[in-house]
Amino acid sequence: MSTEVSDVNKVRNIGISAHIDSGKTTLSERILFYTGKIHKIEEVRGKSGVGAKMDSMDLEREKGITIQSAATYCTWGDYNINLIDTPGHVDFTVEVERALRVLDGAVLVLCAVAGVQSQSITVDRQMKRYGVPKVAFVNKMDRAGADTHRVVKMLREKLYHNAHPVTLPIGSGDEFAGIIDLQTMEAVYFDGENGENIRREAIPDDMKDEAQQYKESLLEALADFDDELAEKFLEGEEVSLDLLKRVLRKATLSLKFTPVFCGSAYKNKGVQVLLDGVIDYLPTPKERENIGLDQNDGEKEIVLDTDPSKPFVGLAFKLEDGRFGQLTYLRVYQGSISKGDFIHNINNKKKVKVPRIVRMHSNEMHDVDTAVAGDIVALFGIDCASGDTFTDGNVAITMTSMHVPAAVISLAVEPKERSSQQNFSKALNRFSKEDPTFRVWRDEESGETLIAGMGELHLEVYLERIKREYNCEVTVGQPQVAYRETITTQAVLDYTHKKQTGGSGQYAKIQGRLEPLPEDSVQEYEFVSEVVGGSIPKEYIPACDKGFQEQLQKGQLIEAPVVRVRCVVSDGNFHPVDSSEMAFRTCAKAAFREAYERANPVILEPIMTVEVSAPDEFQGAVTGGLNQRRGVITNSETNEGYVTVMCLVPFAEMFGYASTLRSSTQGKGEFTMEFAKYEPVPRQAQNEMVEKFREAKLAASK
Repeated sequence: MSTEVSDVNKVRNIGISAHIDSGKTTLSERILFYTGKIHKIEEVRGKSGVGAKMDSMDLEREKGITIQSAATYCTWGDYNINLIDTPGHVDFTVEVERALRVLDGAVLVLCAVAGVQSQSITVDRQMKRYGVPKVAFVNKMDRAGADTHRVVKMLREKLYHNAHPVTLPIGSGDEFAGIIDLQTMEAVYFDGENGENIRREAIPDDMKDEAQQYKESLLEALADFDDELAEKFLEGEEVSLDLLKRVLRKATLSLKFTPVFCGSAYKNKGVQVLLDGVIDYLPTPKERENIGLDQNDGEKEIVLDTDPSKPFVGLAFKLEDGRFGQLTYLRVYQGSISKGDFIHNINNKKKVKVPRIVRMHSNEMHDVDTAVAGDIVALFGIDCASGDTFTDGNVAITMTSMHVPAAVISLAVEPKERSSQQNFSKALNRFSKEDPTFRVWRDEESGETLIAGMGELHLEVYLERIKREYNCEVTVGQPQVAYRETITTQAVLDYTHKKQTGGSGQYAKIQGRLEPLPEDSVQEYEFVSEVVGGSIPKEYIPACDKGFQEQLQKGQLIEAPVVRVRCVVSDGNFHPVDSSEMAFRTCAKAAFREAYERANPVILEPIMTVEVSAPDEFQGAVTGGLNQRRGVITNSETNEGYVTVMCLVPFAEMFGYASTLRSSTQGKGEFTMEFAKYEPVPRQAQNEMVEKFREAKLAASK
């Protein structure tokens, strides 16, 4: 079956992103139903045990959460929508990163009761990072305590959005009956078993004034974006629907305006109007500027053209091990690609043939012959890494890669049975290739295999998948926190390396300084050469840099990686015969070690932003528990009988917090956590850690 799209203006590539439990997957399920893609609605935690279409993994259905982003496509009217449902849990944040990297627009889903939560803030930051225009959908209007206006206020105050409702709810909670469409000034009701029959009527008398007031405020906000609308608004003239929609689109695409829709996906109300909003206000692939780097012209930035006739450029943004081998999700940015074409991987310089192209519908595949600029498809039988760029060989362009957050937790793992070693290795290779935040390495000293990730749930899910998908039981060590080391003061580098062992010796001298980089520095390490007059020959300068970098792998306090350091080489000396690259590398390592001790090194620990919500009668227990874990409370607010506490807590103190919170709140408390920053460990704790590390090392050497 071929489903080729000729008109790129009728394509929308959108993602659905939100805080965990805001109803993203339920919303995706309704979108698929109303667009005719599925014929029966399944709930995320439904009694049928089938689970939502977009949660295709058994683990997702059991836990009732989304773990992997799932892609699908559907049609609304004569428009094609490529849709990606992303996870809400912070441990799977890379799934959101890679989806937003390739999407043109997004739907930010918010819970009508909880409003803007910690993960909503993260998702919003990710959308801003990639410049993705968005519409907001206030979901769960059927819940007690639902309040659209409070959520819009939070969007403005917490996320700094210029947010205005384009639909208003008629009632809320059990009384939620439908919505008022401020664009057409009509009441919209959703009849039928699944809300599929849309009925538009006059606005109820008791809501006419409120609707008029919000329409005025919407027009006033849009007047900033268009002179014609501003003029009509100021003169009290009627603003036509066409003009309103045109300006709303312009404002949304400028990233300076967020239209807010409302409804209840679970109760089948408001989703079709949101779909119209997606078509009306989110960009076509042509309306987004996509930048590539020309490798033949010193990585000069060039704007890619969403034109099927131009040379092909595509980005592999996600890998998955499917039943038929590796499945590579690809966004086509320029040109087109057909079955049987040869494409070039710019990153590893390999040329490969495209054996099969499919459009994904969750875990189902629908074959297509050709994909054109603006499409999101999947390829089979292509070996590549996540983030690789493909072209047709006529251009050498790479796409900028996505942001990959640092891992905060590591575990030592090994298979229980020796016979499972092969499956164990296969699983780790596959998962580390698919997920850039899941890292695997071998500790040379202890001989252990270590895995690292974004949190306990992240690693727990992968260990469970090793057991289920590879039939391999795993033994797990104690979780390790990803500590770092850094320096706090400047120290002088001054070292001479001499070695004479028959024949030519080794000689190198390095002088300079070690300096701490500022806390907000993007770089973890910086090398600066201030050498003049050839006191160190040019060809040996890179060797100094290499030596310093090798020494950064292990600090001298607890052998954690060293970060936020600038190494400056200003002078030195060499010998015409005895100096070599090796000599300068060795000299740099020794100079660094010696200066490091004088630069007041400290241990840095990951600090997490933790958001806890529980019934307000447990407020004392929650804050007390967080204080015991060295938590610094930054904000606390009470709403509808629930208290939400925001705080910063060292990651090392958060192990086992889930069960502590459950027992102290009678199982009613919940929390989310995400990495915030690295901060120095308190001096006393640092001394204890260094002592403990030395003792462990001594014991191991015996």
